[in-house]
Amino acid sequence: MAAAKRSLTAPVQELVERAIEELMASLPDPDQLSPEEQRGIIARYTAVLEGNFIYWMTAAYLAVGSDEAHAIIEDNLREEVRDNHPGMLRRFAIAARAVPTETDALAVYRNLEAVRRFVGELSAVKTVLMMAFFEGFITRFMPYLADLAARRGSAEQEYTDVHGVVDVVHTEGLFRALEAEIRLGPEAPEPARLLTGMEMLRTLIEAVVHPHVATAAPVEHATDAVDPLVIQEAA
Repeated sequence: MAAAKRSLTAPVQELVERAIEELMASLPDPDQLSPEEQRGIIARYTAVLEGNFIYWMTAAYLAVGSDEAHAIIEDNLREEVRDNHPGMLRRFAIAARAVPTETDALAVYRNLEAVRRFVGELSAVKTVLMMAFFEGFITRFMPYLADLAARRGSAEQEYTDVHGVVDVVHTEGLFRALEAEIRLGPEAPEPARLLTGMEMLRTLIEAVVHPHVATAAPVEHATDAVDPLVIQEAA
């Protein structure tokens, strides 16, 4: 049984890699983007990452039960906090003249809220898989993001240089954490059952890159309360 559970990570990693490749293939040609469109992608990415990545990784830490997963995720969090990765990203956005505006925040709001609500459920395996997907995507996305910033006259590349390297290691570590968490379960779940968070996050990334195309992900457990941001967005 243990061997069968360990083998689960292989098909899951294939699904994650395929999703990343599809996202990368969907990126617009930078040569075809206007300066404002270049700015928008950087700004929306910053709006999503700056205040949420550590929160999501903390949710993964709280959700997992294995010592191995706790150690892997704690190392990731310590690096994020110790090296001030949110500040690194903010400097990158400032240098590219792409600090997020209210319009940028509203463009990703619905999809971002869906991901926030999902991680709040503290599903260990699904959240760790979502973060492994995200780290893997970020690694591949960094050269594209750096190119957009350079086209806007920025020479500030610390954020993209650092994350183009460290997130390779982070991705590998999170897949080890995923395997450790799967071992805790009574039986190996079907790969498709693990993809909820990854699909929500993928939709959020699509909203970052294609703000007028991406379809808003459903916000689970939503109440009947009317959100003022939604009213403003519709106005």
